[in-house]
Amino acid sequence: MTGEARLVTTHATKHRIVVMGVSGCGKTTIGDLVARELGVPFLDGDSLHPVENVAKMAAGTPLTDEDRWPWLATVGAELANAGDGGLVLACSALRRSYRDAIREQAPDTVFLHLHGSKEVLRARTEGRTGHFMPPALLDSQLATLEPLDADEAGIVVDIAAPVSQVVTEALAGIAAVVTPAGSTEGAAGTPPRPVEVDLQAAPFNLDGDAVAWVDSTIAGMSLEEKIGQLFINHNNDYSPEYLDGVLENYHVGGMRYRPGPSAAVQEHIRYAQSKTRIPLLVASNPEMGGAGSCDDGTFVSTHLQAGSHPDKAIARQMGQVAGVETAALGCNWAFAPIVDIHYNWRNTVISTRAFGNTPEIVVERAKEYFDGISESPTVCAMKHFPGDGVDERDQHVVTSYNTLGYEEWNRSYGHVYREMIGHGVQSIMIGHIGAPELSRHFRPGLADKDIRPATLAPELLQDLLRGELGFNGLILTDASQMIGLTQAMRRKDLVPATIAAGCDMFLFFRNPAEDFHYMMDGYKSGVITEQRLHDALRRILALKASLGLHRKARDELVPPAEALGVIGSDAHRAIAAEIADKTVTLVKDTAHNLPITPETHKRIRLYGISGGADFTRADPLAYLDTVKAELENAGFEVHLFKTADQREAAGETGVNFMSVISEEATGDYADKYDAAFVFANVKGFAQEAAIRIKWSTPMAAEIPWYVTEVPTVFVSLNQPNHLIDVPMVKTAIHAHAGTREAIRATIQKIMGMSEFQGTFNENVFCGSFDTRL
Repeated sequence: MTGEARLVTTHATKHRIVVMGVSGCGKTTIGDLVARELGVPFLDGDSLHPVENVAKMAAGTPLTDEDRWPWLATVGAELANAGDGGLVLACSALRRSYRDAIREQAPDTVFLHLHGSKEVLRARTEGRTGHFMPPALLDSQLATLEPLDADEAGIVVDIAAPVSQVVTEALAGIAAVVTPAGSTEGAAGTPPRPVEVDLQAAPFNLDGDAVAWVDSTIAGMSLEEKIGQLFINHNNDYSPEYLDGVLENYHVGGMRYRPGPSAAVQEHIRYAQSKTRIPLLVASNPEMGGAGSCDDGTFVSTHLQAGSHPDKAIARQMGQVAGVETAALGCNWAFAPIVDIHYNWRNTVISTRAFGNTPEIVVERAKEYFDGISESPTVCAMKHFPGDGVDERDQHVVTSYNTLGYEEWNRSYGHVYREMIGHGVQSIMIGHIGAPELSRHFRPGLADKDIRPATLAPELLQDLLRGELGFNGLILTDASQMIGLTQAMRRKDLVPATIAAGCDMFLFFRNPAEDFHYMMDGYKSGVITEQRLHDALRRILALKASLGLHRKARDELVPPAEALGVIGSDAHRAIAAEIADKTVTLVKDTAHNLPITPETHKRIRLYGISGGADFTRADPLAYLDTVKAELENAGFEVHLFKTADQREAAGETGVNFMSVISEEATGDYADKYDAAFVFANVKGFAQEAAIRIKWSTPMAAEIPWYVTEVPTVFVSLNQPNHLIDVPMVKTAIHAHAGTREAIRATIQKIMGMSEFQGTFNENVFCGSFDTRL
């Protein structure tokens, strides 16, 4: 049956193709791909159903013919009124009479029947989510199906073949049946066709009242309000005057804020919601639990930490605490989970922020996090499409690239995104990450100079994310100040270009007045079409409606001050302590140095390593006070090493790096100390393309030369890749965090008081043989 063309041909001025078949045969997927190759628009006929039909199908009630006739007339009218080139439309068209009804409106319509065995169709139907047709109705549809008759112009293709083969056979069959005048090739450079949002489908799942609110709210907006909704502001000031200016002048659709004490944050959000006509999406960055959303939030774990133990519930607990604490603040949008895959050990921007180095661990733990945070009134934005972790560079300071080929990307990052989209994630943050091979898959011959970061690449956002992956939710950019975006084109051009490419919201003004003006100019000049603006607005308001914000009074959008009691609570800190105990990881102990106790090794030389001060201006070695206190509480005698800079800052004179080396590296080192502990808390943010240990001075005295003198234990409180810089240490531990809970658990395990339970992946050895010794 594959590739079987009907005998009847048609000579038409346009392609009018109906992709027909029962539920689960792939009408939308194949129809969209066929339309792309023909260079014509694609339309899903289901979108033409009246609301009454949709409600019936969603309830599992079969439609009657009386229900279908008006719909079929509309389908035929759409085909008859198709623009230049024609239209490909997906419609079940199971009976001959239904096809005749369509042909009454568009006589030269060609039907592409996607045929499949009952077994194939059932498997596909049962795997679908967010669609009108329950799998139980498949038997009814098969009984109803009337194959194409000999006098009907059409083609039958077997869907058991791979998708690419089905499309090839469909195109060949169409070419044999229809010979349109003035036809054009489906050129590689054909612009993507916008995929319009379905507000009643996943992930929004809005009811009729909510859809009505979305559309009526848009209808009541001024142009300035519409443009403003595209922006998410970063609130750098807590004052009411600042918020008044942002809301009155720019009408923003969402906000993020600079973290501070929870009470101040909540009051800030309360004031903002009280002053806006349309409820705000209020975002936080709860990648580690409640920490990062306010100063007193609970640090639960990093993403890597949540992926470093067999218990997948750790990720769910992190999400649960994140949801409870951010919701108490008044936040409703989590910029998490992170679904990047840490393939390249040199990449340090997501080394602790990815759940692991395989698609399987990322999918498993990301779903757990999502389920946990979804217990609170919160929607998620997973990040950073099309996927970080291949390039070692940081998109904050330079455009980075995911260089995987199309097939390999689909097996890895594509698998992750398909799984999470199917799981219900509501929004996706786009990284300023280029994907040359993916772009060229959709735009063959694309020159190197024309490779854009995904935020500016319609082939990645519309052809891939909307089209092939079927994402119906909201798309937002990553922070627009990041050099990965700003190096691509002039600011005045890139601001509207992100929306034109397929993003729905723009993350952070650089200069509010300028960026607002750039976006407005982009709309007025046609860079942003009316259709694109309207679709973006519908998605933005749909996300708000999915949270029920449209049903709440202004004074109900933020919880009362009493709700803050959950933030940093004893219960949440107990969860953090339990996770710290589970995830402290022994990477190696090849010299069998452990256990080390006050009875066996009383005198400890303690070294601290940091990445130096960062933008927070916090003391980068402050964690050593906690380490020293915990060691002393355990019974150790601690001798803390001071760098030359630290000694000079304390008033000591005549100190330099050579003098410190001479004093530290003496022959009696083993007489003074019984063991050496090195605690590294190397951090960094957006100041370098990759992070490595930076020693305090040339040939610094804290570098573990002393491994030949005394048992030496190296503990990382953050990055997993330090063995490349300290391969000489024989005992290495990854504690994941500089919290008191993690430090205390680490010391207990060094002493043999509890077992190491954490796991690690091969990235810790950094691809070098000596790191394993």
